Amino acid sequence: MAKALASDIDIRLAPEGSAGAGSAAVIERLRSVVGRRHVLTGKAGTSRFATGCRVGEGPVLAVVRPGTLVEQWRVLRICVAAGVIVIPQAANTGLTGGSTPFGEYDRPVILINTMRIKGLHLIDEGRQVVCLPGATLYDLERALAPLGREPHSVIGSSCIGASVFGGICNNSGGALVRRGPAYTELALYAALDEHEALHLVNHLGIGLGDEPEAILDRLEKGAFTAADVLASNDRRASDHEYCDHVRHIDASSPARFNADPSRLFEASGSAGRIMLFAVRLDSFPRDAETQTFYIGTNDTAALAELRRSILGGFASLPVSGEYVHRDAFDMATEYGKDTFLAIRHLGTDRLPALFGVKRLFDRLPAGANFGDRVLQAVSRLFPDHLPVRLKQFRDRFEHHLILKMAGEGIGEAHAYLSAAVGKLSLDYIECTGEEASAAFLQRFAVAGAAIRYRALHPRQVEDIVALDIALRRDDRDWFETLPDEIAQSAEKILYYGHFFCHVFHQDYIIRKGADLGAFKRHMGAALEARGAEYPAEHNVGHIYAAKPALARHYRALDPCNLFNPGIGQTSRRYGWK
Repeated sequence: MAKALASDIDIRLAPEGSAGAGSAAVIERLRSVVGRRHVLTGKAGTSRFATGCRVGEGPVLAVVRPGTLVEQWRVLRICVAAGVIVIPQAANTGLTGGSTPFGEYDRPVILINTMRIKGLHLIDEGRQVVCLPGATLYDLERALAPLGREPHSVIGSSCIGASVFGGICNNSGGALVRRGPAYTELALYAALDEHEALHLVNHLGIGLGDEPEAILDRLEKGAFTAADVLASNDRRASDHEYCDHVRHIDASSPARFNADPSRLFEASGSAGRIMLFAVRLDSFPRDAETQTFYIGTNDTAALAELRRSILGGFASLPVSGEYVHRDAFDMATEYGKDTFLAIRHLGTDRLPALFGVKRLFDRLPAGANFGDRVLQAVSRLFPDHLPVRLKQFRDRFEHHLILKMAGEGIGEAHAYLSAAVGKLSLDYIECTGEEASAAFLQRFAVAGAAIRYRALHPRQVEDIVALDIALRRDDRDWFETLPDEIAQSAEKILYYGHFFCHVFHQDYIIRKGADLGAFKRHMGAALEARGAEYPAEHNVGHIYAAKPALARHYRALDPCNLFNPGIGQTSRRYGWK
């Protein structure tokens, strides 16, 4: 922790974490900073922020939406002085409830949503970028596109409307094989030390002065020069080693998972345990030439051999390699059709607005999940949306792999696959641009399709058990076979994921009345037995228990347990009592 700034010494936690001022007084102070309309109280005003995308919900004293970094800092100071819990939140797209309240706490909860604080600054001719709290992947893609560059994650390997901060705080993975988890060692953040003093820590590697509000104001306005930006040689702005790490196909450990100690550093993997103001990240050259190959097989060993051959023998790593099981393909075809069509015809940047309309439908007195029922009905009005050759592969093959190569890797893949057709039990097509787009959109629609199915079949479905797991890199027996007594608990099982990283998403739609606890216990034991790690990229949230290295990371960042307590099923009490 950096040395305390002189102006911060008087900002300390209220004694024993108790509320140092009455709730009404705290809310009025917050309103004096951000304005009355940006301090939300009551369930009607706060529920869309205090309810998670899939799971997580709980009461909050208020939701505060600062509009500048200085306002964010002032709001945080008020919260610290009052001794309340602070839950930082960006886009609220997480799948494990990691940025929403959950259950009971020993102090009032203030949720600080930072999505009003838009903006990013390109540095070093766009080779790096400084992102503010409200920056989304859409924003970053748009800013880098004219420079022929891309961010770590691109839409199609990430959540709709996802923030840049969300990826960093959760060590999110994504579909791009060469880039690994979202990671940086360059960040500007606030934290409480063990003596309950608040610090603003500038590890961005940009000279911005010494006084907190001046630092934050200069950064937001971009009031710094190239001379103020230090080289990041001693601190990384992305995971430089992953492209070699993923090639170790005989290693008995997974390639990437959230609790990997080697990728826990300050903001990276922090899961809201600090108040983050900015991150500095690498960008990447956009591939000038790419080709997508659509591969089908009924033999899981064929895909295992393909993976080992490409990672172990190709000079070029794949851009991406997305696996989809036939059942997941079918689910996306019927229950993800509206998502597919919306992205294709409206563009990804308009989808959050579409989901906002869905939320309005859900509030109407027409029963639960009315918005889902409306969108599903509308989707049926449109004709078949999938290319003929993809549907033919669906009929022929149980297992599908969408392989995207770039540059010289295109020739390598073409030569390998041409020979593999005669040696391995598989077939492939070289996709047209339309087929490639449709294949990736179909893959993207799978996860939301499971949620839609649950919404439309409440009498048949108890719940969804959604696991994202990281298999050992040397695990050839990658496809799961459940015992009959366990499999019968599931109405449907969807398998899909990032094949070359050996990260799989497994959605179990559990039958009404089935024993969820028993199912989860079996899955946990089975995954432990095969040396898998989970969660792989969605982080623990309130669903999973944080493993020791991750719990230690949380405690080191937040020794007073002020920020987002309870994450990873850790202590919710002041001072980790």
